[in-house]
Amino acid sequence: MENNNNINENFTETLVENIPANEVESVIDNLRKTLSYHSDRYYNDDSPEIEDYEYDMMMRRLKMLEEKYPQYDVPDSPTKRVGGKADNTFESVEHIVRMESLQDAFSVGEIMDFEKRVTDEVKKADFVVEPKIDGLSVSLEYRDGVFVRGSTRGNGDVGEDVTSNLRVIHNIPLKLKKNIPFIEVRGEVYMPKRSFDRVVDRQIINGEKPFKNPRNAAAGSLRQKDSSVVFGRGLDIFVFNIQRIEGYDINSHKQSLDFLKELGFNTIPFYTKVDNITLALEEINRIGEVRGELEFDIDGAVIKVDSFAQRERLGSTAKYPKWAIAFKYPPEEKQTRLVDIEIAVGRTGVLTPTAVLESVHLAGTTVSRATLHNQDFINEKGIGIGDTVTVRKAGDIIPEVLCVNEHRSDSVFKFSNTCPSCGERVIRENGESTIRCINPECPAQLLRNLIHFCSRDAMDIEGLGPAVIETFVNEGMIKKTYDIYTLDPYKIASLDGFKETSAGNIIKSVEKSKDNDLANLIFALGIRHVGAKAGKLLAGRFKSMDALMSASVGDILQIDGCGEIIARSVVNYFSSESARELISKLKEYGVNMESVDTSQGNQLEGKVFVLTGTLPTLKRSEASALIESFGGKTSSSVSKKTDYVLAGENGGSKLDKAQSLGIEIIDEETFMGMIK
Repeated sequence: MENNNNINENFTETLVENIPANEVESVIDNLRKTLSYHSDRYYNDDSPEIEDYEYDMMMRRLKMLEEKYPQYDVPDSPTKRVGGKADNTFESVEHIVRMESLQDAFSVGEIMDFEKRVTDEVKKADFVVEPKIDGLSVSLEYRDGVFVRGSTRGNGDVGEDVTSNLRVIHNIPLKLKKNIPFIEVRGEVYMPKRSFDRVVDRQIINGEKPFKNPRNAAAGSLRQKDSSVVFGRGLDIFVFNIQRIEGYDINSHKQSLDFLKELGFNTIPFYTKVDNITLALEEINRIGEVRGELEFDIDGAVIKVDSFAQRERLGSTAKYPKWAIAFKYPPEEKQTRLVDIEIAVGRTGVLTPTAVLESVHLAGTTVSRATLHNQDFINEKGIGIGDTVTVRKAGDIIPEVLCVNEHRSDSVFKFSNTCPSCGERVIRENGESTIRCINPECPAQLLRNLIHFCSRDAMDIEGLGPAVIETFVNEGMIKKTYDIYTLDPYKIASLDGFKETSAGNIIKSVEKSKDNDLANLIFALGIRHVGAKAGKLLAGRFKSMDALMSASVGDILQIDGCGEIIARSVVNYFSSESARELISKLKEYGVNMESVDTSQGNQLEGKVFVLTGTLPTLKRSEASALIESFGGKTSSSVSKKTDYVLAGENGGSKLDKAQSLGIEIIDEETFMGMIK
């Protein structure tokens, strides 16, 4: 198979389809919201949820739509932003020279267009081609040859002061080899792959959530408050630009990189000066062919005009310099054989298929597993065990099977009708792509279910927090949810960290939970789509667990506030033998199965309230309970169906909407008068 690290000569513009005129603004708005969300996850939370390539394609599509429909262009679009905002964790640093982003290119045509724009302005130009390091961009400032301040790029104009953390990175010189009056340089902090592997191994051993990839590991490390943590992460840096300099005349990019080496900086690892765009394209291809063998991640290659005088003449747009462009490599793809498909059960009961592959070297790592998403994805691609498939990997995100190249299986793989963890029946709800195990006692979901069962709005068992529950599960004291009611205080007291007093308090709390209302128990069961409010509605209608377990979808649909999704979810849940066994055991151990009548009157019957702001004496939960006890209902949003908005201090947008709709706004005193 041809190596698609190289530039795709046949790249076609397929990102802007014919959108109906009345939908264009909505499509653009949704793209902006999606990009802003993922940009925040990437730059400010260091926790991306999508691949870089997918983000790039969305950004490209938005830019093309804005160009095609300029009437919908806005000044704060993600296409006009640079990087992420400065975090409040560190002091702000205002950049004298803006730390610009680079325009992306994905095809030969776009590189040629860049070259034409340059030569139209400056006639003839030399270029420097270098790898685009995938890390966190920083500025380093030196006065009289001594390192005085370091900062992140932030939004390009304002970043974060991270001087103390940058000082512990070995390849950042604290004193230069020449006593320069002042110099500010730009570099990319990154985490070498060997350091990344070591850090992730340590995180797994310590039970911590491991970093997703080296780029996010570097960014997360550089924002640590404790510099000793940064020192232990093994970060490194490549310096690639002079932002400002005093006392020296530097005339070109190649000259500046050579000069930076003389000063003692760890410069960009390899860079090549060429005198035409054809040679630049050849260098991009060469870098693409070796990128998997590098000890650091790159996500592209950069072409820069070499002459600083020409750069000055070319200038910049609001976001990009006109004298540089970054070619982004497409995700690497290779063929291999699919040996098996394993089904894992997540903590929410979702069954996830994973392809077991014949090992293949992909984007610098050996890949033997890849995601298959869900049954719909498998059906769409026609995937079967034994097939030859194409696997794609972008960056360090988990590889995925892209397509089938050769069918060697007689049939498409199908999920079993039973859960691989517990053997119970699995379901697929209408409108969902996921297949799910709803067995409340499924071992793969046990810990999550137990934590929910004991939580405050459920059975409210004090002392049984997540850590304690996990200890009891690991000790074999809880294997099923109902084992909570068989806990032995002497066994608890014998465990490290527990004493007779704490053990006794846990048992008292467990016993107390037996008297909870039916509504609490219904919510505690963790029935999908059934929250605390739905639990109250179900308890109020059926009054007993036996009646609820015998209810049909039609019976539940008669409840105002319970739709078909909730109704089917409840019926499916109680059709499980494991669920019925759980209820039977809970009954046996004395857990209340009846609804306690908490009504105090009908003064508010049929009235819908929305709560907003901070009330003088009542918590929102207390006010909601009072409303319901007097026959009223609560809603989270203001609409024409709302009768009253009960408002306290800092009411916010709900007050504005209530006023616009002419809905009566009342305070706590007025409310209390209504129920006396």
